[in-house]
Amino acid sequence: MDALGTLTDADLNTLAGALRSGRLHTPFTVVSVQRCCPRAQAGEVADRLQQLHDEGMKPEHLALLAETIIQTRKRLPEPADLVDLVWTGPETLGVTNRDTGVVVRELFGAAESEVLVAGFAVYQGRAVFKRLAERMEERPGLHVKLFLDVQRQSADTSLPAELVRRFAHRFRTQEWPGEKLPDLYYDPRSLDPDAVKRSCLHAKCIVVDRHMALVTSANFTEAAQARNIEVGALIHSPRFATRLAGHFEALAMPGYCTGLISTLSANTMREESVTQSEK
Repeated sequence: MDALGTLTDADLNTLAGALRSGRLHTPFTVVSVQRCCPRAQAGEVADRLQQLHDEGMKPEHLALLAETIIQTRKRLPEPADLVDLVWTGPETLGVTNRDTGVVVRELFGAAESEVLVAGFAVYQGRAVFKRLAERMEERPGLHVKLFLDVQRQSADTSLPAELVRRFAHRFRTQEWPGEKLPDLYYDPRSLDPDAVKRSCLHAKCIVVDRHMALVTSANFTEAAQARNIEVGALIHSPRFATRLAGHFEALAMPGYCTGLISTLSANTMREESVTQSEK
């Protein structure tokens, strides 16, 4: 049904009525069909109608096909069953949504096999990641990957390795609440000494078990999760979740020129923490 399936219900109703009344008939042309649907779609719709007619479908059959597409859509799940609005900020009358902080905790708490988190800024991480750290203890096989933004301050001339070491130490000692550590990744381009060449990992999303994904404007900070005005979409789609996770994992592969690479293993991060404490 390809081209016909792209039409709105209103356009399909108009098309069916024109076919039944005889106002629209073969040969189907762009000029005749655009009276029933947008001009941008008229060419493909006309070609499809003519093809079906040539294969033996009469105008009344084509009208029935258009009406069947409409009826089939009514039996499909509503978009709300696939995508939920996720919101931080003042509640508004007549709008149903879910709170960002609540959704994030629910996602972390429901994870069974893997969690992928991408975030621009992380502050007050102990509160934000508390449920995820707990879930890692509850599910020893849970694999957690964090893709975080590591930035070079404008006046900082330290080597990239030193900047990474500092970031990893701060994350381990100030932001992460658990003993088990996630795999941590960053984009090495963000530490380029040349400001013109630097990148920024600005994505903010969570993928759980390749089954659902939250894409949001909210950083992993207490303010973003609870007080700011933030908006996101919770998408219940294994296909979308798998594609999103796949993009990040491809960037993490060694040798990918613009990719993300692992910062420090869990053991190395623990050693950094101990070393700093001894100092």
